[in-house]
Amino acid sequence: MPAYWISTYVEVTDEEKLRAYAELAAPALTGAGGRFLARGLPEQVYEAGRATRTVVIEFPSVEAAVAAHDGEAYAAALAALDGGAVRDLRIVPGA
Repeated sequence: MPAYWISTYVEVTDEEKLRAYAELAAPALTGAGGRFLARGLPEQVYEAGRATRTVVIEFPSVEAAVAAHDGEAYAAALAALDGGAVRDLRIVPGA
């Protein structure tokens, strides 16, 4: 069953660190089986929604998404981010 990595950027504190993170994170996550489905600012928000950058990545399974997050390649991306953003990241199983 597929799983979805959903990352919402609550605050970006350093654009340069965010760019460095993105350069490493994208190949790390696609190399681990992820497929980017959505990336960017919302066109419309409702209820308690916030107009913050959101990323949705599909993985073959929850286990694959967790392994991608916990892998060495993504650890290097996180090291590059180094506090450059406050994010809410969750992995959700598909329905």
